[in-house]
Amino acid sequence: MFDAIVVGGGFAGLSGALQLARARRRVLLVDAGEPRNRFAASAHGFLGHDGKPPHQIRAEGRAQLAAYPTVAFADGVAADAQAVDGGFVVAFDTAEGRREERGRRLLLATGVRDELPPLPGMTERWGHTVIHCPYCHGYEVAGRTLGILGGDPMTAYKAAIIPDWGPAILFTQGEEVAAEQVAVLAARGVTIERTPVVALLGGAPELEAVRLADGRQVALGALFVSPRTQPASPLAAQLGCAFDDGPFGPVLRVDDTKRTTVPGVFAAGDVAAAMHSGILAAAAGALAGVHTHHSLVFG
Repeated sequence: MFDAIVVGGGFAGLSGALQLARARRRVLLVDAGEPRNRFAASAHGFLGHDGKPPHQIRAEGRAQLAAYPTVAFADGVAADAQAVDGGFVVAFDTAEGRREERGRRLLLATGVRDELPPLPGMTERWGHTVIHCPYCHGYEVAGRTLGILGGDPMTAYKAAIIPDWGPAILFTQGEEVAAEQVAVLAARGVTIERTPVVALLGGAPELEAVRLADGRQVALGALFVSPRTQPASPLAAQLGCAFDDGPFGPVLRVDDTKRTTVPGVFAAGDVAAAMHSGILAAAAGALAGVHTHHSLVFG
């Protein structure tokens, strides 16, 4: 039996597993190999890794983790998790078939799946000129005319921030903007366009313009969107972990030590946070790994 099974080989999972490995605990890292940031060419705002491709950061982290003799890896999709006496059984599908392993603790770093607005031209630009976080990707599109696609409670707030990277246009998608928000946006120089966007134009992954419902085209260099998110794995729900309603989708409930509502199950990364970035995921993973170790010692 492993001391801990970490599900998810992204920044949070690798960071959590590293803390457990350094505590000389037996750790199994299960990785499906489909991280959320696989669509992005580079990661930013991550001290020491700024500008590196995400897959390179993960490869370096995995190589560092592999140097610890108590760490094992399983490349596959975790399909099922069950609580058993003294721990958990995790079943996962690998290239060789289904496999089961037992662990005393479970650390879920399974991430989320983005549900993009259903507009033509959106998917093929995701992670390049259709982006969600100005701190992650804004610098690379700075100076262009930047659009912000409405449809979520944070749209006006985000639109007021974007002018620090370039001229900004808020597309409300037909939704009303409160008078006080209009005043803030006007002070920031944000143009408000109330006619909905119906398509993205240009040679993907670049963006040249958007087409509006009335046939007009508006030139843009990039478009900020706030996709809905869903947990990328069913494991937390299978185990009975509680979720809260976040601004963009369900958020796995954890306390300050990254414990979920199910004893012995910890969680970190995008699945357990409303604010998402690589460096925040890595930090949360480290904290989850430390407290998973503490739970092995103190119960």
